[in-house]
Amino acid sequence: MRVERDRWGVPQLWADDVDALAYLQGRVTADDRAWQLSVERWRAEGRLAAHVGAAELPWDRFARRARLDDTARRCHDRLDRATRRWVAAYVDGVNDGLAEGAAAAPEFAATGSAPEPWRPWTPLGVFLVQHALFATFPNKLWHAHVARTLGPDAVGRFAVEGPSSAGSNAWALPADPATGRGPLIAGDPHRLLELPGVYQQIRLACPEFDVVGLAFPGVPGLPHFGHAGGVAWAVTNAMADYQDVYREQLRRDGDRLLARDAAGWVPVARHVEEIEVRGGPAERVEIVETPRGPVVDHDRVTGEALSLRTPSRVEARLGFEALLPLLRARHAADVADALRAWVEPVNSVLVADSGGTVRRLVAGLVPVRDDRCRREPVPGWDPRLHWRGDHLPMVDETVATGGAAHASRAGDGVAVCANDRRPDVAAHGVDFAPPHRARRIRALLADGVEASTVHTDARLPVTPTYRLLRRLDAVGLGAPARALCDRLLAWNREMAADSPDAGAYAAWRAALARRLIAHPSLRALHEPSGYDELFTPWTDPATRIGLALDHLVEEPGVDVVSLGVDALVEVAAGPPPEPWGRRHLPHPLHLGVAAGTSAAVTAMRERAALGGDTDCVLATSGVPGVSDTCWRGPVARYVWDLTDRAASRWIVPFGASGRPGHPHFTDQFPHWAAGTLIPVPADPLPKDDTMTIPLERDPDLGALALAPVRPDLHAELLHGWVTLPRNRFWGMGAHTRDEVREVYAFLDGLDTHHAYLIMLDDEPVGLFQTYRPEADPVGERYPVRPGDVGMHLLLNPPRRYARGLTSAVVPALIRFLLRDPAARRVVAEPDVRNEAALRRLRTEGFELVDEIDLPGKRAQLAFLTRERFEAAAPAGDPVRPR
Repeated sequence: MRVERDRWGVPQLWADDVDALAYLQGRVTADDRAWQLSVERWRAEGRLAAHVGAAELPWDRFARRARLDDTARRCHDRLDRATRRWVAAYVDGVNDGLAEGAAAAPEFAATGSAPEPWRPWTPLGVFLVQHALFATFPNKLWHAHVARTLGPDAVGRFAVEGPSSAGSNAWALPADPATGRGPLIAGDPHRLLELPGVYQQIRLACPEFDVVGLAFPGVPGLPHFGHAGGVAWAVTNAMADYQDVYREQLRRDGDRLLARDAAGWVPVARHVEEIEVRGGPAERVEIVETPRGPVVDHDRVTGEALSLRTPSRVEARLGFEALLPLLRARHAADVADALRAWVEPVNSVLVADSGGTVRRLVAGLVPVRDDRCRREPVPGWDPRLHWRGDHLPMVDETVATGGAAHASRAGDGVAVCANDRRPDVAAHGVDFAPPHRARRIRALLADGVEASTVHTDARLPVTPTYRLLRRLDAVGLGAPARALCDRLLAWNREMAADSPDAGAYAAWRAALARRLIAHPSLRALHEPSGYDELFTPWTDPATRIGLALDHLVEEPGVDVVSLGVDALVEVAAGPPPEPWGRRHLPHPLHLGVAAGTSAAVTAMRERAALGGDTDCVLATSGVPGVSDTCWRGPVARYVWDLTDRAASRWIVPFGASGRPGHPHFTDQFPHWAAGTLIPVPADPLPKDDTMTIPLERDPDLGALALAPVRPDLHAELLHGWVTLPRNRFWGMGAHTRDEVREVYAFLDGLDTHHAYLIMLDDEPVGLFQTYRPEADPVGERYPVRPGDVGMHLLLNPPRRYARGLTSAVVPALIRFLLRDPAARRVVAEPDVRNEAALRRLRTEGFELVDEIDLPGKRAQLAFLTRERFEAAAPAGDPVRPR
């Protein structure tokens, strides 16, 4: 195993197999971000207040009530064996690295805390934490509050994205055959800005793959953004509605708790947990789960409980089975196949490969149910509102093939995703982002603008709020207000950091928003919502009015012209507004327990001025009328070049390290603020013969492993094997040494075929080849299924190993092929005259089907499904990487 870092401290990891690589990823992450990992683990378990104080009680209550840790455990229990082993290796790495990482993290000493060993399911809990409030259910609480205070018809006035779920962009350009340029994927996920950052730049490499991408600290692999050389993928929030909130009527019957159900009152599970609080008294919280789901809050206005139903809880799956196949992907189709196992969050996915294919997917589970569930909390006892057990089908569109726009689309092969309502996602959601960003990105790409320039485009669209200025121009204004209005109408609408005009517009917009917040027609919104304080960002009237400004200025019941004039007068009479960047300061979230982190935030605010705005492509967001500080923005930017990965670029807001005071804690911030990108790691991989893939240890024979064939190094050995008379069915008996080398050099250059030496206690005893049937002549002789993987085997052991070797090796190799959860069926096609091979296939459970003609032989086609093999064969004893 090997770790190197580029000049930005980005880790580049090499290991002999996927499990050893997962171990290394966990260990390096613990070293770099021990405090962040501990915080996310405590959040998943609802124990953060015990370490940092009462301010985190609202989250801890929610995490306990929502049963995040229990859901993570259930999802972990259902993982297939290969994925569970891989996740376990990551956890082992975290646990081995936590002590060293914590020794350099000042937050532990500041809080009197110590890192705790992770449990097998902790990575799944960490992933749940990142997305529990990322979807739609908090918006439904706000919709209910609006309906209750202003009436059901008013809900549509606030039908815009919530305060933390949108702003992301991604786009794909097709290949250009005229210039030879391959496809390109670029974008910038937008989330709450957190320090340390939510994404970790990393390179993961082993003999099977070499991928750069953005990882979630605490989660193995690269779930959302990756470049594997020949294929790349990226996601945006699909704005899908896949979580429902049910109103529950509960009553107590002695020691029992009952919930109203369709057929009457039914007992529900309940218990009490105690949340420890640093520096304060512990709090007891009742944990209740109805047939709909865990009770996450109570409506203090109606007295009803509120339960949350999510696919991950219902299915006991998150989608981790997709993570290893993603890393192994070589084509766009591989990514699509991997993501069929995805559950939540529901993502829009762009994927492109070096062959010119560009695809757009919607991956994740969206339940089919009554449309009333999609707007606000609904009665849990009404069976018409229950989930039906089925889901919307996965969307998989081919946008371009071989550089040309797909014939079924009217577009130009360009795909843009910006949380907007599009045909591929419209059926999945309710509230989407306005179309401004998507339209602007398309226009910029049509003009040939470079990706890095698209990322930082700060042109404000002509929104309804901006159009209001034209209406003000027609009314009588005093001289100062008239001058300000003329100035804003002549402005180029660039929300540039150094623009006084952008600052003046923001000041006027904020003054207008404050008047709407206080307007009598919206006064009822300020009544208590009745929900837990955790949901305040979604239910605060000032925030929601500021976010819905473009809708509200078009409402006929409000004299917005008068409000706009008053706002102009206020700004014109005050001191000259500062340039936009002095109002629009970064405000990354952090727990504030380490002086070094607070000092770093202060330094960033002093040395950087941000451009952009909510409706710009550079969606650095504040809330008009509440604060112009930037609390949400691009948490990464990337350009995935499919022509040459070394030409790819990326950036994160802060740095590779999570330790305050470390040279790489915030060293990327100046580039992020300025809109510049840095290179992805592109050092060549080590090409030696020491990189082996451990398989299993046979108690009688020894340790089995695979070593990739190096044609120049191994040609002599292979030539000696394939020309032996007993190996005549291999079909290379007349080949010279150079011809053997050329054959395996050709295979070495393919993404679809791989050759390995079979090693027993570091001694070569055979040759093993794998292939994708659809890319092999055999694929022309039978209908290939998704998940088919082919194998060839040649054993040539020393005499001392001959007895029992085949019985040990063949099952181990099949288990190796089925480590990839996407692999569903093993394909073999030995020569029909090779009786020994046919006997072995029957012994292992293969079904012998048709005889087929292949180049150089008449072959017996045989299949072994995963289900048949796993039902008959016990798991091996894999070598655990350490």
